[in-house]
Amino acid sequence: MRVSALAFLAGILWVQQLDTLPDLHWGWLLLPALALARYRRVALPVVFLVAGALWVSLRAGWVLDEQLPAELEGRDLRLDGHVADLPVTRERGTRFVLDVIAARDDDAPVTVPHRVQLSTYDPGFRPQAGQRLRLTARLKRPHGFRNPGGFDYEAHLFQQRLRAFGYVRAHPPPERVEQDATAYPLARLRARVSRDIAERLPDNRYAGMITAFANGDRSGIDSAQWEALRRTGTTHLIAISGMHIGLVAGAVFLVARRLWALAGRAPLWLPAPQAAALIALLAGAGYAALAGFAIPTQRALVMLAAGLSAGILLRQVATGQLLALALLAVLIFDPLSVMAGGFWLSFLAVAAILYVVHGVGRARGLRQYGRELVRVQWAVTIGLLPVLIVLFQQVSLAAPLANLLAIPVIGMATIPATLLGVAVEMTGLAVLAGGLFQFAAWSLDLLWRPLEALAGVDGVMWSAAQPPAWALPCAALGVALLLAPRGWPGRWLGAIWLLPLLAVRPAGPAPGELWLTLLDVGQGLAVVARTAGHTLVYDTGARFSPSFDAGSAVLVPYLRYHGIGRVDTLVVSHGDNDHLGGAAALRAALPVGRMLTSVPEQLPGAAPCQAPDGWRWDGVEFRLLHPPLPGPGNDSSCVLKIESAAGGVLLPGDIGVAAERALVARHGDALAASVLVAPHHGSKTSSSPELLAAVAPQAVLIPAGYRNPYGHPHPSVVTRYAEAGIDQYDSARHGALALRWAGGAPRVEAWRERARRYWHAR
Repeated sequence: MRVSALAFLAGILWVQQLDTLPDLHWGWLLLPALALARYRRVALPVVFLVAGALWVSLRAGWVLDEQLPAELEGRDLRLDGHVADLPVTRERGTRFVLDVIAARDDDAPVTVPHRVQLSTYDPGFRPQAGQRLRLTARLKRPHGFRNPGGFDYEAHLFQQRLRAFGYVRAHPPPERVEQDATAYPLARLRARVSRDIAERLPDNRYAGMITAFANGDRSGIDSAQWEALRRTGTTHLIAISGMHIGLVAGAVFLVARRLWALAGRAPLWLPAPQAAALIALLAGAGYAALAGFAIPTQRALVMLAAGLSAGILLRQVATGQLLALALLAVLIFDPLSVMAGGFWLSFLAVAAILYVVHGVGRARGLRQYGRELVRVQWAVTIGLLPVLIVLFQQVSLAAPLANLLAIPVIGMATIPATLLGVAVEMTGLAVLAGGLFQFAAWSLDLLWRPLEALAGVDGVMWSAAQPPAWALPCAALGVALLLAPRGWPGRWLGAIWLLPLLAVRPAGPAPGELWLTLLDVGQGLAVVARTAGHTLVYDTGARFSPSFDAGSAVLVPYLRYHGIGRVDTLVVSHGDNDHLGGAAALRAALPVGRMLTSVPEQLPGAAPCQAPDGWRWDGVEFRLLHPPLPGPGNDSSCVLKIESAAGGVLLPGDIGVAAERALVARHGDALAASVLVAPHHGSKTSSSPELLAAVAPQAVLIPAGYRNPYGHPHPSVVTRYAEAGIDQYDSARHGALALRWAGGAPRVEAWRERARRYWHAR
C-alpha cells in the first residue's frame, strides 16, 4: 500500500510539471500494466503510477474545459446566479463567488464558467450568502503576477475551480431576486454564525479569530494579527484543517466510546469502538460542513475517514498503512490537492510524528506527557523545514515554542468553547452562548501576549534562498537521521545533510556583469539590478490596498528567492502609486541603504535624485541622467542608465515626449543602450522617435498590466517599436523578464515561459 500510494502520487506530480496536459490515449498503457501486475506483484506500482497520471490529466482537463471564451473578456455580461459562499469584505470592496445560472451578452445567451469570482466596489451593495442576484459584470480569464518566488495566483484559482474573475458594474445596479429562503442552507448557516459571534463579541479584537475557528471565515482577522501569526509560525492554527477536525473527532470519539459502553444492550449490536468511530466521523463531517467544505477541510475529512476506517471495520491496521491509505484517498478524491502547500504540510507533519513515536509506549504522567509533546513538536519543526524553505524561503525560529504554547490552548480551550457556543446559540440560549464566546476570547487573550512578545523579537524570521533540486534528497536524508531513534548511529550527520538546503546560494553575476530583472507587478514598475556584490531596486510597484502591495507580494519574495538580504540602493523614480507603493513594505522587510527619488517628501530618509550623479559597482557604471532638479510629476522621473562591458540599460520612469526630447538634447549619443525599459508603460505620449533614435535599443521591456484600463502599451507605440526593428517583451504577456548578455547581445528570459504549467494563461 505504501509504495503504491507513493507511485500514484509520483504519477500526479509528473503531470503537474508539464506545460500542456498529455493526451489521454496513452492511458491504454494501464491495461498491459494491469495484466503484468496480475502475475508479477512487483509491477503493481507501475499500475498506480500510470493511474495517477491518467486520473489527474482527466480531472485537470475537466477544469480546463470550463474556460471563459476569449471574445467575452472585458464585455458587459448579464449574469443570473446565487452567492455561493460567504462574501469577503476588504478595504477596497467586497469579493464573492457567484454560481451562475444563466449569462447573456446583450440579448444572446452565452456560456461562461459555472462559478466566477466577482468584486464589487459599491459600498451600498452588500451581497449576502445564498442570495440570488442579477447583475452586470465584466469578466476575464485567470491571470496573475508571474515572478520567481511569487505566489502563483493562477494555480490557486485553478485548484479552487474558478476559471473567470471580474467585477460588478455599477450601472445597471444589481438586482436581488426573490427566491426560496431555504436555498444554499449551509452558506446561510455560516453567515448566521458570523453575525451571532459579531453580536456577542462587539468590539472584541479576537472576534475575527473566534469566527475563523467556528466557520472558517477569516476576513475579520486584521493585518497586525496575521503578521504576529506569520512571525510565530502559527498561521496554520487559524485555517480549519486536519488538526482542527482531528481534535474535534478525537474528543467526540473518546466521549462517545465511554457513553456507548454504558448504553445497555447497544454494545451487543454495535461495539463501542465501531460506534465511536462512526460518531467521530459524523462530528468531523459536521465541522467540515460548518467550515463550508473548503478544499483544506475536504482533504482533512477524507484523511479522517481513512484514519477511522480501521475502527469502523474493526480491523488492526499499521499506522503507516493508514497514512498511505489516507494519502491515496485524498489523491483519488482530489488529485489537484498537490497544488496546495497545506497538502504537503499536513502529510509531512503526520509522517514526521509517526516516525518519532513509532514503538513508543503511551505517556504516563504529566512530566512524560510534556516530554513527548516537546518531542513531537521537534519532529514537526525538523520534518517541515525543507518544505517551508521550498514554499516560502522563510522559517520562524519561534515556531516550536509558539506552537507548544498555542496548540494546547487553542485545542483544549478556544475551539471547544467556540463550537459549544455555536451549538448553544442554535438552541436560542444567547446569554450562555455569549459566555462561551467570551471564554474563547479570554483564552486567546491569554495566549496572545506571549505570541506578540515572540513576534516582536528581532531576527525571529530566518530566511534562505530557494534551494537547488538536488538539495531536497539530501535534506530528506538529513531529516530522517536527525529524527531517528536514540542510539541510531550517525544521527548528528543529519545536520550536515541539511546544509545544502540551508546554505547553498543561487549563482550570481560575476565581476563586471549586470543581471537585471523587470518584475511583473501589473500596471506598475519594479526592477532589480544586480552586480557581483550589490543590489539596486528601481521602483517598487503599486500599493493596491492597506493589506496588499507589490513590495510584499512580489519584490520581497523575489529577493528572498535569490538569497538577497539587503538592498544597497533604492531609486524611486517619482511619486505615483504604481512606482512608490511597495517601498514601505520593502523597507520593513529588508535593510535598505541609500535611497534616491524625485519626491523625497514622499519617501522619508531619501535624498533627491539629481543629474548628473553616478557611481560604480563591481565594474558596472550607474548614472543618473535626469532630472536636473527634482520635482513632482511624470516628467521629473529619475532616469537611470546602467552600463556594463557587455551592454547597457536605460530606465526612464514615466517621462513623456517633452522630457524625452530634453533628455536627447542634453545627452545625445550618451543615451545609447542595448535595452530600453519602455517609458510610461508604453503610453502614446512617450517613446518618441527622437528617443528611440538616440537610444537605438535592440530590445524593449514593457511594464504593463494585463488588460489594463489605460490600453498600455498603445498600439501606435507597439508599431513604432516594430518599425524600428526592436524586439518587444511585456510583463503582462511574459511575466518577469530576466535580462542577461550573451556574446555582446542582450538575451531576455520570460518567466511565464520558463516556469509555464498547463494551467497558466497563454
